[in-house]
Amino acid sequence: MAFDGITTAGIAAELQETLAGGVISRIIQPERDELMLTVRSKGGQKLLLMSANASLPLIYLTDVKKEAPMTAPNFCMLLRKHLQGGQITEIVQPSLERIIMIGIMHRDELGDLCRKKLIIELMGKYSNIILTDDGDRILDSIKRVPSSVSSVREVLPGRNYFIPETTGKRNPLAASGEDFINGMEQAPGDVVHALYGTYTGLSPSAAEEFVYEAGIDGRCLFRDLKEDEKEALADVFLSRMAEIRSGHFYPNIVSCGGEPKEFGVFPYRMYAHDPYSAKAVGSASRMLIEYYGARERSTRIRQKSADLRHIVTTALERTNRKFAIQEKQLQSTEKRDRYRIYGEMLNTYGYSAPEGAKELVCTNYYTSEPITVPLDPELSASENAQRYFARYNKLKRTEEALKGQIEETAGDRDQLTACLTAIDLAENETDLSDIRRELSDFGFIQKKGPSRKGVRREAKSAPYLYRSSDGFLIYVGKNNYQNEELSFRIADGSDWWFHAKGAPGSHVIVKTGGRELTDRTYEEAGALAAFYSSKRKAPKVEVDYTLRRNLRKKNGGKPGFVIYHTNYSLMAVPDISSLTRIE
Repeated sequence: MAFDGITTAGIAAELQETLAGGVISRIIQPERDELMLTVRSKGGQKLLLMSANASLPLIYLTDVKKEAPMTAPNFCMLLRKHLQGGQITEIVQPSLERIIMIGIMHRDELGDLCRKKLIIELMGKYSNIILTDDGDRILDSIKRVPSSVSSVREVLPGRNYFIPETTGKRNPLAASGEDFINGMEQAPGDVVHALYGTYTGLSPSAAEEFVYEAGIDGRCLFRDLKEDEKEALADVFLSRMAEIRSGHFYPNIVSCGGEPKEFGVFPYRMYAHDPYSAKAVGSASRMLIEYYGARERSTRIRQKSADLRHIVTTALERTNRKFAIQEKQLQSTEKRDRYRIYGEMLNTYGYSAPEGAKELVCTNYYTSEPITVPLDPELSASENAQRYFARYNKLKRTEEALKGQIEETAGDRDQLTACLTAIDLAENETDLSDIRRELSDFGFIQKKGPSRKGVRREAKSAPYLYRSSDGFLIYVGKNNYQNEELSFRIADGSDWWFHAKGAPGSHVIVKTGGRELTDRTYEEAGALAAFYSSKRKAPKVEVDYTLRRNLRKKNGGKPGFVIYHTNYSLMAVPDISSLTRIE
């Protein structure tokens, strides 16, 4: 859900409960369009961050302090003059607008009580932070908007503050059942568009959720719905508005494939099925921090890994072409036995070939069938035989060499494919550094300094660590080096090893401590192996598991690649939302 009026209502309710009555002790402006207030409240010191960034306007409580610039901007200095030491009296949201108003009472230079408002408008490119007096006269704003920029509303010192027109939209909190149906009857477009086009503060995703909960087709015109369908949608809408008025919110984040997809202060029933999973969070602020933090980390790691991904993809394409050429060359060696048979037939029947003959027809004593042996008329039967044996030996040597080369190329291909999966699973720059080091060690990336190919060094980052519901420690490797470390150094022979069948992914080790694994632990370890693999987006993944003692490493094999002949299998759902990672 976008940061719409419903989310704003959840944030406003949280801030009212947490900050009302608190005293503003510090004000900083860490960025051009960002403020941070330190508030001493009944629950202790709180940090309130607000941003008027055009691409990501936000307001929430945070635990992360920001550094103040060496010289405070003019707007920050004005806020310190009027608000520092002031008491927050109320935090309200007008209608269901994307606006939060913070009422503040303080004493002026003469000691008289004054009232001010700090208004945060969360409206995309029109976002702003505005300070007004008790008569709604603008004292200043973090972004000044002259008439040359907006002919609708100037935001300048001395101007009167008013809420921008919402193009005739209605206040959803004031709607009744009859008003709702009458308003929707007149709205153009399908039901979803009509909902967020008629009422202020609704995002498209909120409208889609209302329609889903009502069990109707959102592509229809509202006027074309049956009466019971109209009433069902009205009931869902009014019920949600009642919850907003009463301050009952349920902050949650919806993920898909391990990445955050949506957030909201109410549950999403339209995502209550695979492959989606919802996680409740403690507050609206925490919801925003986790959602945008995860999105920011995901975006940042994609940007950081772009060059590395390009290197691996290019190397993998080159390796695949090399593998295809080698296989084609190997196929050409399949005719070697025919040359050997030609030579043997000539040694046996060559005496019967006339001088200058171009072929010899004889009986193949291996199959008792006729065979025609091509001859070079310039050569004798014996010389023709020697030539065929020479071709046979050359192709035999080529076959032996190619088999070794194909095995090496296949190993490179599998290693690069595993590196691509590791890049997909990487969460920070240290994870990427481990992958880059492996690529350098094996010659896929040029080394910066002299080092011997294939020498394994300790990975700098640690593997993931989980605790199963029944108390077993579960380790998950992030890359090939860590997989090698887990399986052959950390794991004991009695520990259990899990891996997605036939797919690149993490080695998952369950430390048994001499105990028998529970069925639930098997399922949770299987889910981890499925999630941390290239098949993580599949609904179900087949996972092999076996005791560590059954694993073997091939001589000269790539790091993290094992062989085993005794194993069990299970089908796992790649959902680890119920598991908690130990940091």
